[in-house]
Amino acid sequence: MTTLDTPRVTSTYPTVTRKDDAKFTEMAARIGAVAARHAAEHDRDATFVSEAYEAMREEGYLALAVPEELGGLGATMRQVCYAQAELARHDGATALAVTMHLYLTLMQCYRRHKGAPDAEGVLRRVAAEGLVIATSGGSDWLWPTTTATPVDGGFLISGRKAFCSQSPRADVVATSAVLGDEVLHFSAPLDADGVRIEETWDTLGMRGTASHDVVMEDVFVPADKIAARRPYGEFGAPLFAAVVHFAPVCGATYFGIASGARDVAVRSTSKSATRQIGLMDHKLRTSWWSLMGSIEELGDDYTAGPGPLAAVMLAKRQAVLEAVEVVGLAMEVLGGRSFFRRSPLERAYRDVRAGTFHPLTPEATLVYAGKVAQGDPGVTE
Repeated sequence: MTTLDTPRVTSTYPTVTRKDDAKFTEMAARIGAVAARHAAEHDRDATFVSEAYEAMREEGYLALAVPEELGGLGATMRQVCYAQAELARHDGATALAVTMHLYLTLMQCYRRHKGAPDAEGVLRRVAAEGLVIATSGGSDWLWPTTTATPVDGGFLISGRKAFCSQSPRADVVATSAVLGDEVLHFSAPLDADGVRIEETWDTLGMRGTASHDVVMEDVFVPADKIAARRPYGEFGAPLFAAVVHFAPVCGATYFGIASGARDVAVRSTSKSATRQIGLMDHKLRTSWWSLMGSIEELGDDYTAGPGPLAAVMLAKRQAVLEAVEVVGLAMEVLGGRSFFRRSPLERAYRDVRAGTFHPLTPEATLVYAGKVAQGDPGVTE
């Protein structure tokens, strides 16, 4: 949402001090500069942030989390969060769209570490072919409505998936379908027979993500392409693995939107707003500490489950809610100028509110964390 200053004397937290972090944030800043030039147009027309994705392809950003030995850049989850926070400072929609690809890439790294036989092939394709993975996780979550019908050699999948961010650029969608009392997890190519994208994305904010519906009509999925199964209505290993990697990257994205809004306000106001600026920095710093602390709590050899899920979700909740507050404070500091459509704060005000809708929602997060604390790792309501 803003271009970088050199030196960045007014830039907010997080401060990048490590060389291995800086190379990723500098890459994100270059991509962000491209995204920022087109952000207002894509927001106005609800069109996809294609220029930013071309810059990502050229920079290798789509393989950010792929291990170096598989052809990627080898960023850790913490480093992905740093990069995403920087990218979101420039344009929230660009950062949120690629969040959906990056967290799935991190999940495949986790699956590879745990011995999943298909994960390495996916990661190699991301690095070598520029494979982009979309997801429908935000629309069907624990209780998908898409159905699977057994046929010779596999299943026919039918149904509609909403909130499929980056669908115009994605190659496959990671999704699920119901078969009796269980849920099948798989990926389907977006150019497969029976798959079509319906351009339904006309929303309050995050308009450049192009999170259209993906419709499936008797799409054949071979039996050997079913990556995992879980009981209907329960998290199970597949969802735990996905959500533990989604929450920190998602939280960092909304943090970045708020960070950019704060910087706009600081550069554009007088010293009379000192307290509000201090309050914004307090909220941003404590949010970032929460996100980084949750990743530190996971450690290097974690197993995705109820405890880790509660930890990262509480951190995401903190980051999202504080981001909403910070953007509001930035608008208060800037005054009536922020109310104009031409203001980057107006767009940030709309974009940042999308954070409260991602599973788990802020209220559901508290309920789930409370259940885990009481020894119940069950589902959310």
